[in-house]
Amino acid sequence: MSRPDFTVIGASGFIGGRLAEHLRNRGHSVWAPSRGEAALLERPLGHVVYCAGLTGNFRTRPFDTIEAHVGLLAQMLRHACFDSLLYLSSTRVYQGAASTDEDAALQVCPHDPSYLYNLSKLTGESLCHASGRTGVRVARVSNVVGPGMDPRSGNLVADLLHQARSGRVELQTSPASAKDYVHLDDAVDWLARIALSGRAKVYNVASGQQTTHAQWLHWLQACTGCSVHHPGTGAVAQHFAPISIKRLQVEWSVRPQSIFDSTLFQMKSIAD
Repeated sequence: MSRPDFTVIGASGFIGGRLAEHLRNRGHSVWAPSRGEAALLERPLGHVVYCAGLTGNFRTRPFDTIEAHVGLLAQMLRHACFDSLLYLSSTRVYQGAASTDEDAALQVCPHDPSYLYNLSKLTGESLCHASGRTGVRVARVSNVVGPGMDPRSGNLVADLLHQARSGRVELQTSPASAKDYVHLDDAVDWLARIALSGRAKVYNVASGQQTTHAQWLHWLQACTGCSVHHPGTGAVAQHFAPISIKRLQVEWSVRPQSIFDSTLFQMKSIAD
């Protein structure tokens, strides 16, 4: 087998699939191995982007979560032949942290089952740093939105879009809650840049802007005419600290696109 420019682990997923497409469109050869592919540890892989992972269903699949975030990664760091490896972590690891700078100290709560996701991602990150392999980097990816989102994945926006098609949206959390959302096209473009030429060990892949649930509801109403319902002002709002993207801006002068101004996003997401 010839050596590919890129190997994308988890190319059947939302981010991995779009990343593989993005790379091919730019003339790169891409290998997207299936799960359990024996040749993964036996052939040259080029630049590896490790997109495998679980999201909203990690609470009901704890052992699969560890295998996806840590188990296969450990095998690759020990045995695989690659030019570089970019491991996709999550900005969720900043939960409870005082700063979202990539070098900030982080907090975990092992006895809380909801922290399994954070702990497994941070274990994967630590393995990357401790492996001794050159060209190994980490990308902490924010909440990615764009065409092709699966409402069964636990993605809030995907679920709201799915509900909007029925004409009624029922938000279960406070409309004042806010998170960082980054467009899929921005995310895959920046991941490709990091994999090829990133100078740092860790990068935040985010928009650097907070979007409230109320803003999503307003946009959905404007796009679809759906009715919206939510718990009201008495519900507890969930706020996550704004994610720093200074490192991306310094290296590549990135300008995140608006998740609301993209006509392609609006039409395809609702039509999918």
